[in-house]
Amino acid sequence: MFIKAQLSSQISSIVDFSVSFILDQVFGLWYVICTFLGAVSGGIVNCCINYQWVFRAQGLKKKHVAIKYFMVWTGSIGLNTGGTYLLTEWSGQYFLLAKAVVSLLVGFLWNYQLQRLFVYRDVKIKQLFTRKRNRNIYEYNREDYNYNKEDHEL
Repeated sequence: MFIKAQLSSQISSIVDFSVSFILDQVFGLWYVICTFLGAVSGGIVNCCINYQWVFRAQGLKKKHVAIKYFMVWTGSIGLNTGGTYLLTEWSGQYFLLAKAVVSLLVGFLWNYQLQRLFVYRDVKIKQLFTRKRNRNIYEYNREDYNYNKEDHEL
């Protein structure tokens, strides 16, 4: 799975860097916008490849995968764009060099890990953001929270 994920990442990076380069060299856009739009393009390609081929997530609801991917992707775009800006400004190098360094770090440490453990797993989205409650607000479902009002009274 790791090798497939890296191949998917390389294909996505080619799209990302190509879009960034074209926007910079042909259209003369500010490198931060180029980085952002390149990351968006590469992220779409990455999600499609990972869903179909790398993680074989066809058994999962596309809506759930899309929501989880968007959550991780938002962080990834922020890290890539912000990291590229900071490294470019700090080093004074051409932005694609900084983008390459940042992309490798974000890809290994953020994208792959969260996609493997969260996005393409059967994690129920609603359970991450809601709690099952009985009528009494202090009595939670014991299986989920092991909490009862009587256990915490003074």
